[in-house]
Amino acid sequence: MSVKMLIFDYRDSEKSYFKRHEKDLKNFDISFYKESLNGETVKNLSDEEKNQAAVISVFIDSIVDSEVISQFKNLRIISTRSTGVDHIDKKACEARNIMLVNVEHYGSTTVAQYTIGLMIALVRNIIPANLSIRDKEYCKYNFIGRNLGYLTLGVIGTGSIGANLCNYLSTFGMNILAYDLNPRLELIEKQNIKYTELDDLLKNSDIITLHLPYTGDNYHMIGEKEFEIMKEGVRIINTSRGELIDIKALAKALQSGKAAGAALDVMECEDISFNCENLSENMGDTGLTCLEEAKIVRKITKLPNVIITPHIAYETQDAIDYILNVSINAIKDSLAGSSKYRVV
Repeated sequence: MSVKMLIFDYRDSEKSYFKRHEKDLKNFDISFYKESLNGETVKNLSDEEKNQAAVISVFIDSIVDSEVISQFKNLRIISTRSTGVDHIDKKACEARNIMLVNVEHYGSTTVAQYTIGLMIALVRNIIPANLSIRDKEYCKYNFIGRNLGYLTLGVIGTGSIGANLCNYLSTFGMNILAYDLNPRLELIEKQNIKYTELDDLLKNSDIITLHLPYTGDNYHMIGEKEFEIMKEGVRIINTSRGELIDIKALAKALQSGKAAGAALDVMECEDISFNCENLSENMGDTGLTCLEEAKIVRKITKLPNVIITPHIAYETQDAIDYILNVSINAIKDSLAGSSKYRVV
């Protein structure tokens, strides 16, 4: 008998994987949904789908809370095609003995490389230089940049992505400071990375980049107080989680000149900040915090020293295929009784 699996947040970039692996998935009866799974979209599923589903697979755009989980009577596994699991109610999973599995390390190369791209674009003023060709308003912009080898980089979080970034950028001759509760000895010994307290990193870094998960405890860990500590002309990069930076404090730092630039691939309220249709259509259903963020985002996107991209740092075909491959293996292993990929 086949295992019923519902896949949400399904994208065109994932289609080729499932087509290539049809034989490997012959024991699964899969239904694909482009929509995210949440309290509203779960209502669109038939009772048959909800009752038969043994596995659901989601991405971070889905909100799988206790109410959503309660709709699936025979659910055994929730697979998230991400490392982070804060969009899923872990306590509800534990209460129902539902296995929660995730994907580790999928962005260790792609996100690190993308971060370097953002860094060079900021330091060398690539965006305003490009705009100057299109719009005479930017013709007088100062395009003089800096050599990365003369700058100090502050890396907050040295997990797989942060560590890879340190390895890459050490070849540029950068002075690299790092902050992490669990320092990596290999970075200290092989790349001469110096671990410091967070305040020291903020005070001494020309560029600060974030590479750590959002835990709830680190909400707005970079706020007004932290910006006051930073060097004049600091550049901020975030390819991690939007909740880590207070966007209002960042906007203030950009407007005052304290921050010379920012590159953000993530937002706290991505659903409206990255989607103008959602901003207009869902205005009445959106919290005031998210509406305020969206307005600030719209404002700072007009600044030539700000780069904002819609959460694509991880998005190469190689990474997508890796995520799907690990996800399917995790589901198969979990069905067979393994806890190798299990978070809960």
